[in-house]
Formats: sequence, structure tokens, C-alpha cells
Amino acid sequence: QVQLVESGGGLVQPGGSLRLSCVASGISFGINAMGWYRQAPGKQRELVARITRGGTTYYEDSVKDRFTISQHNAKNTVSLQMNSLKPEDTALYYCNAVTLTDAIYWGQGTQVTVSS
Repeated sequence: QVQLVESGGGLVQPGGSLRLSCVASGISFGINAMGWYRQAPGKQRELVARITRGGTTYYEDSVKDRFTISQHNAKNTVSLQMNSLKPEDTALYYCNAVTLTDAIYWGQGTQVTVSS
């Protein structure tokens, strides 16, 4: 059974930092890319950051120079270091994995709230 388990969300003041982690298990054919999406109330889910098997990264413009995505542990774990957080970063953050056979899996989401 495929599982993506996220951790690390919470409440932080503006300017603060959080680190999200996601561990993928049960994926038989290998992972091609992992990423983080977010969805704020009343808005569509959007891609925040993504890293491929080969280490190529992508960042949404509003998080460039503030967020860093990295992969670990035979590439089945991905982390998102979020610095200089802003209230507009408040959202439910979802981990995503795309396998070598193009199957797509999602975690259940972890809430990030940036507020004073």
C-alpha cells in the first residue's frame, strides 16, 4: 500500500521558519519526482516546489529564495525548508510523488499557518 506521510506543519509568526518532511513508502517502481503543493481556502491547489530523481528543482516564483526542497534516504523522503514565512504562505501543504510509471500519489496534507 502506497503511503505519503507528511510532518512539520504548524503555526509560526511572520518571518519565521518551518520544515516540512514527507516519507513515501510502498512504491514499487521507483519515484521520478516529488514535490509540495499548497491550497489556501477558496483557491486552487498550486505547485510550490518540486525535485526530480536527478536533483533538478523547480520553485514557484513567490517562494524562490525563501524555500528549499531537498531529497534524502534513497530519494523516498523529501523536505521543504521554509524561511521568511509570510501570511500569504498560509495553506494546507500536500506532498506529491510521481513514479517512474507516471502514477501520482498524494499525502493527506499538513497545515501551515503564518500569523502574529
